[in-house]
Amino acid sequence: MVATNQDLDNRIQTLAQLMYEAKRLVVFTGAGISTDSGLPDFRGPDGVWTRRDKGLTPTSSKVDWTSVEPNQGHMAIMDLFNCGKLYFLISQNIDNLHIKSGIPVDIMAELHGNLAKFRCINCEKTFSKSEGVEKCECGGSLKSSVVDFGDSLPSKDLMDSFEYSQKCDLFLVVGSSLVVTPAATMPRVALEAGAKLVIINQGETPYDRAADLRFDENISEVLPRAIELLKEKIAN
Repeated sequence: MVATNQDLDNRIQTLAQLMYEAKRLVVFTGAGISTDSGLPDFRGPDGVWTRRDKGLTPTSSKVDWTSVEPNQGHMAIMDLFNCGKLYFLISQNIDNLHIKSGIPVDIMAELHGNLAKFRCINCEKTFSKSEGVEKCECGGSLKSSVVDFGDSLPSKDLMDSFEYSQKCDLFLVVGSSLVVTPAATMPRVALEAGAKLVIINQGETPYDRAADLRFDENISEVLPRAIELLKEKIAN
C-alpha cells in the first residue's frame, strides 16, 4: 500500500515524539545515509549488491571519497547531538562523514573503520592520516583502520556498541539493511533490553515486523523534518 502524505506526516510526528520522550537514544547508520552525498549503498533499490543480484552491471560512477561532504541526514544527527538527545552513534560506514559533520568521536563507534584513519595493530588506537604519525606510542605498527572481509571488528567499538545498545530506550536505524553481522545484531540487543525500534531504510530489513515505527521513504524526507519537530517540542 502506498503511503499518503498524511500517513507520512503522522509517522514523522510520532518519531519526533519518541525522540522527545527518549532518555537514551542510540542511532545506527548504514550506507543508505550517505547516498545523498553521492556515495553508493549496497542493498538499497539501486545498490551495489542489489544490481549484482539482478544481473545488472554496477553503477560506473567513481567518487573521490575525500571530497564528499555530509548531507541532510548526517546534519540531522548532528542536530540531535546539539539538542542533547544523542546518547550514542553506531556506524557501519567508513566514509568519515559523521566526523565531518561534527559528531565527537567519543560518542561514536565506527564498526568497520574509517578511510581517513590508521589503526595500531597492537592497541587499536586510531590516528588521523593527516597527522603524519608513522608508529603508535605503544610501538605498534599502523595500518588502515578499514575492516576487510574476514577481519575482526575493532574490539572497543564493538564492545561499546553492544553496551549502548543494551542501555538505550530508543534505537533508531538510519539507512541500513541490517544483514551484516555482528553489527546487525545490535537492534536485537536493544529490543531484548526493552527499547523501542525505529527503522528508516529504503528496502526491507529482517527487523521490519519488530519495529515500532517504519519508514521506507528517503532519509532526507524524514529525519530533518522529525528533528525540527523535536526542536519545537524541546523549546516549548
